[in-house]
Parts: sequence; C-alpha cells; structure tokens
Amino acid sequence: MKFATLRSSPDQPTFVALVDGDAQRYWPLSDLISGFSGDMHQLIQAWDSIRETLSPSGDGLPLSEVRVEAPIHPQRNMFCVGKNYFEHAAEFSHSGFDSSTNADDVVPKCPIIFTKAYSTLIADGDEIPRHATVTEQLDYEAEFAIIIGKGGRGIRKAQAFDHVWGYTVANDVTARDLQKNHKQWHLAKSLDGLCPMGPWITTADEIDPSNASIKCWVNGELRQDSNIGQLIFDIPTLIETISAGIELKPGDVIITGTPVGVGIGFEPPKFLQTGDVVRVEVEGMGAIENRVGQ
Repeated sequence: MKFATLRSSPDQPTFVALVDGDAQRYWPLSDLISGFSGDMHQLIQAWDSIRETLSPSGDGLPLSEVRVEAPIHPQRNMFCVGKNYFEHAAEFSHSGFDSSTNADDVVPKCPIIFTKAYSTLIADGDEIPRHATVTEQLDYEAEFAIIIGKGGRGIRKAQAFDHVWGYTVANDVTARDLQKNHKQWHLAKSLDGLCPMGPWITTADEIDPSNASIKCWVNGELRQDSNIGQLIFDIPTLIETISAGIELKPGDVIITGTPVGVGIGFEPPKFLQTGDVVRVEVEGMGAIENRVGQ
C-alpha cells in the first residue's frame, strides 16, 4: 500500500490518504477508518491494529485536485549515509570534495552516518532553493529512504526488517563547497529546502530493497542509474549500526546513500543552476521532480 500526506487547499490542514499512484486516485483514511484524523506518525503507530481493515472503497478521488505534501515530517533530524555505493565512493573520493577519507580508505570500512535537518524537507513539485548567496556548487543525490515503524535500541540485523514500516524517494541536495570547506557535512546538507521527498510512502511489504532500480535525470539527461541492491552497507547493517546506541523511534527517516553520477563526478562538474529540473525515481515507489529556484 501507498500512503500520502495531502492538502485540499492552502488554508486547510493536511490529511493522510491511501493512494493508487498508477491510477492517480486517493482515499482519505478518515473515510476508511472511523475516527481516524491523525498524521503519518499516528498511522505508523496504529498500523498493527488497522492494517487488516484497510481497503479502498469505491473509485476514490483524483489526486490532481489536491496538493501532495512531503509524506512525513520526522520529529528529529534524518539519519543519512555517505559513500554507500562502491562506484560513488570512488567518484566522491577522487573529486577533491571529500574530507572524510585518505588514499587507503576510498571504500569505508564502517557506515558513514551524518544527519540532515528535518527543516530541509520539501514536497514533490516544490522549488529547490538555489541559495546563490551561500553556495556556488549545488548538487543532486538520488536516494532511497527508510521509514522506521517499530522503534528500538540494539536492533540486530536479523530483526532489522521487523522495524521498517515503509520506503520513500529522496533527493539529498548538497552544497559541495560547504561540504568541502567545513569538513563535516551537516551544514552542506541542511540548508533550508534541500531535501525533496515523496511523493508518498510505500509499505515495506511491496518493495524488495535488494533489487529495485534508482535513477536520476537532470533536464531530461539520465545522470544516475543504479540498483539499491548495490549498497555497500545494506538496510539491516544500517539499522543495527545506528540503533546500537541511539534509540530509533517510529517515524524516523534513514536516507541510505546515493549511487554514482552526481554532479561532482563529471569533468567539469555539472552543478545545479536556477531553472534546472531534477527527477528522482525508485522502481515501484514513484518519482519526485523539482525545479531549482532562485
């Protein structure tokens, strides 16, 4: 199943809906579950008790008549993973922008975990702020994101998927010059509006993360074309690593890394400019498309 956060008009509150991305229809959860008026966090927390009762009723309503918002707003910073595809690890390490490595450590021996502020979240179709007074080197990163359903600390790999509620599509937009100059990555990753996400969350039972394509186009040019099965550190490893000393909570977001083909990998680099359109797609999960603004 797929669930979206929708808004019928700018002056109305958001609501959660079951969606059919292919048919472009939706069913408000308040119509399917008597008394439900919560957000995506409440849906996740109630999931075990309501999942068996959820079923579309009737033809649904057209998605074209509502605004699709970012699917979830986590209650703390998102966990992110650096250099988690072999080819991208080499691409980044040889780019001159990577302060996290040396000649003997191109492929990380342990997951590189950093955070991205939740204030970066924007929806499919929103403009990515250019931040021209702050950065001259804005870059795209197609990514696959995990939504935690069941929290916990000290989660072992064998139980990791029991804690995953769903997946969504993300673009970890990055200010490369800030990433290089400030050495640590948080500032470069956390400028306002630098995380398009959506268009919805696909529940974990519908996706095989060991074999799903991930692609990114800029102005119609295919830049990234890989498969999530090629992650250096897979989903169970990431969940075990993060939860070892940090309690994961329902609604937490883990963004798993980007494949080869980012802007700094080209010679000369292909940084984003005002007017550029970035499209990120994960097989079975839909796509997000965002234009770079002023």
